[in-house]
Amino acid sequence: MKKIAVVGKIGSGKSYVASSFGFPVFNADHEVSKIYKSNINFFKNLKKKLPKFIKSFPIKKKEILKSILSNKKNLKLITRIVHPIVRKKMIYFLKKNKNKKAVILDIPLYFENKINKKGDVILYIDAKDNKIITRLKKRPNYNKKLLDEFKKIQKKSDFKKKKSSYIIVNDFNSSSIKKHIKVLKKRILETK
Repeated sequence: MKKIAVVGKIGSGKSYVASSFGFPVFNADHEVSKIYKSNINFFKNLKKKLPKFIKSFPIKKKEILKSILSNKKNLKLITRIVHPIVRKKMIYFLKKNKNKKAVILDIPLYFENKINKKGDVILYIDAKDNKIITRLKKRPNYNKKLLDEFKKIQKKSDFKKKKSSYIIVNDFNSSSIKKHIKVLKKRILETK
């Protein structure tokens, strides 16, 4: 089984590209959302650490965002508690799909959390900053200050590009992206 990790800037279209391959996708952001809604132990741990912000279960995204905006150290604290849970879910996902030709890992902090393994295929999604910002502003919970905090915990694009096996330039045109993916998919599966 090939592991294809999709990396890039926030808003570059990673999740869209990940889902376009047609392989099983592990989406870390979706898993975090599920943890907020259903993991009572996570809630208890977080409430202990951030009692001023985390009030009730299921955890509201609003409470998380407020805690991060009030003190940037809270973002690191939250990620320290949530990431081991996400990692366990990823390990389960990989075991469950071990007989597939390939799987996609859509994990924004792939390098930062040292998930990268030798032999992983790393796909960097490159997009123009002005197009990314236009797209991000359309998101219902867009907050520039919050975005800047998330960017601070991510490695620089140059580092990610250097570590990548392939780079897809995302012009946000679905038909051209699908063409790129078709070619890439063939190339990745043929490579030993």
